[in-house]
Amino acid sequence: MTGAPLAAAVAAPVNLNGPGHYVGWGIFHFSVANVVMVAVIVLALIAALLLPFPKGRDRG
Repeated sequence: MTGAPLAAAVAAPVNLNGPGHYVGWGIFHFSVANVVMVAVIVLALIAALLLPFPKGRDRG
């Protein structure tokens, strides 16, 4: 078994051969990939704060 089909399947979703995409906010410039990662982390943090903890059995 060769690694070429696996490598092609993993590399297919993202093409890294082109120039990066950036967004600007005043003097700040961020890559789109970084903005997406920060958004995912913020959503995970909000979910962790808002979702209830699982309740265990009463120890009594």
